[in-house]
Amino acid sequence: MKRIKTIFTLFAILTLVVAFAAAARADTQFNKRTVVTFSQPVEIPGQILPAGTYTIELYESLAYRHIVRIYNADRTQLIATVLAIPNQRLTPTGDTVMKFSERPGNAPDALKAWFYPGDNFGQEFVYPKRRAVELARVTHETIPWIETEPAPLEELRSEAIMAETPENKEIPIAEFIPLTGRDTGTLSPLRALPKTASQVPLVALFGALSMSFAFLLKRFLS
Repeated sequence: MKRIKTIFTLFAILTLVVAFAAAARADTQFNKRTVVTFSQPVEIPGQILPAGTYTIELYESLAYRHIVRIYNADRTQLIATVLAIPNQRLTPTGDTVMKFSERPGNAPDALKAWFYPGDNFGQEFVYPKRRAVELARVTHETIPWIETEPAPLEELRSEAIMAETPENKEIPIAEFIPLTGRDTGTLSPLRALPKTASQVPLVALFGALSMSFAFLLKRFLS
């Protein structure tokens, strides 16, 4: 009887470990958590990120707008909370894709959009109005913007979003969003080395635990 209890205890532990690993995997899929390394400074709404490693994840999604959070590499420090809108691509890839708006001279390129592996929809970042006007002029692209700089979280959820065209014209965001369906590819050479979650470690963990359980079962029954 004691051996049977021990076997069931080991089996329960194995099941819990696999369940926790699966839950962690599901959480990563939900918030699109991505670890990315930039080899040079990159502009995001409101600030310049020095070259380094960062964790980017989707904090919440509300209709046509998303809220993205950027942390340091191990998620011990929140660096920025920024607003985004959907950006659609026609052909998803198995890799993380970061799109940039190229800047003239030595100025850091502005991060335009982020696509999680396998997704058709990515996150296009919304810049403060004053900066969006400048970016639209120098990059010859339409840039979405909000008025508040920087915006508190509650205002990110509700503040009106507009877009600035290269012709220095303000347009409603509803006119701009359809344009994001055009997949123009990466706007500048990819300066990031993304590290994304994979099912391989989970499969390996399950296999190792299964072998251990089988070994212990055989030992107890022999």
